[in-house]
Amino acid sequence: MSSIFEGFLSTLEVQEAFGDRRFVAAMLRFEAALARAQARTGLIPDSAAKSIIGSCKVELFDVPKLVRESGRAGSIAVPLVRSLQEAVGLFNPAAVPHTHFGCISQDVVDTAMALVTREALVLIAADVDRTLYALLDLAERHAATPILARTLMQPASVASFGLKCAGWAAPLVRSRQRLRQAAGQALQLQLGGAVGTLAEMKGHGPEVARLMAEELGLRVPLSHWQTQRDEWVALGCELGLLVGSLGKLARDMALMAQFEVAELAEAHEPGRGGSSAMPHKRNPVGAMVALAAAQRAPQRVAALLQAMPQEHERALGHWQVELAEWPQLVMAAHGSARAMAQAIPGLRIDTHRMQANLEAVRASLPADAVAAWFHPGLADHAAGLARGQVQSLRAMARAQDDALPRPVPAVPAHGTGSAPQAPAKTTPLDH
Repeated sequence: MSSIFEGFLSTLEVQEAFGDRRFVAAMLRFEAALARAQARTGLIPDSAAKSIIGSCKVELFDVPKLVRESGRAGSIAVPLVRSLQEAVGLFNPAAVPHTHFGCISQDVVDTAMALVTREALVLIAADVDRTLYALLDLAERHAATPILARTLMQPASVASFGLKCAGWAAPLVRSRQRLRQAAGQALQLQLGGAVGTLAEMKGHGPEVARLMAEELGLRVPLSHWQTQRDEWVALGCELGLLVGSLGKLARDMALMAQFEVAELAEAHEPGRGGSSAMPHKRNPVGAMVALAAAQRAPQRVAALLQAMPQEHERALGHWQVELAEWPQLVMAAHGSARAMAQAIPGLRIDTHRMQANLEAVRASLPADAVAAWFHPGLADHAAGLARGQVQSLRAMARAQDDALPRPVPAVPAHGTGSAPQAPAKTTPLDH
């Protein structure tokens, strides 16, 4: 899922996670898990399940053709199921009626979206953590580094650069906790059948759902969520909050990197941050990517919220809009997280310029204002606040890490012919 117009705002890894082939492979994981669970509960013959599972290999399918046909069918699941039935019928015609038995297109698409989103969240978590711990290290190292605090875009008083870094880190600690909680609820199996009752499965629906969720490493929902999208959209809202927090960090960085301020700069390396016309320029590329994401994410989140009033048991148009917006939101989130993860560890801090900017303001003020707002004790106070906040934030992060197990491995892009090991119960945003 790549584009010359927005590829530079995202990452190759998350683009691949939502790529056509990877998504079809996730749909086939659903179909294989469905057949395996239905055979175990006696709903379909073992021989049929083996034929279905053996055909759930992405390399057997013409993925570009499926994508083209999805426009006419209204869903990628329709041509996929038809192609799967054709593949099964080549070897075991008797198994065709048992293929995709008792479920609908939305069941397979929603579950596949949960699987690929889990992959992407693992990527996001890694880069958020890298950014967070780099900020905490900076906060400790520069706890006593005086800096000019600015309010309403004007010089205000003396503070500490370490305190500023702690302020950047704090929402990331909170965001990683909320994202873990939201992901734990949202990453769940979708299995409702035609109208949410699974009546076609003759009372075996709950057991089939349990077995499938165990195999796929997803939560078993209380009921189907085909038109009850609150937990899924809540995860999207948390991604939007994360992007906003990273955008705030990027905005401050960009302002402090201006030539006239020059208190920090992103590390320069070949091919990064240069100008096509002016060789003296050093563009803050990381800040640019994070700021672009912060401009795009609110519209994506708003689209998810707007799509929530869905009709009865199945939606007409609303769910489809959500599907189109969701990958763009997740890709923007990872692009932002990766940009900051690359920029913060190599950030160049000019403490002499920070001091010079402070002195320039001090020199322009009357003595009583200097005594009130630039007294050395204020810098010492800010340093103490910075150290205390870093200690608390590190403790919060450790508590989050201790409370949750390690993440589920990434979903493989290859076929799903054999039964995978059931992963441990977990969420995808563990450090």
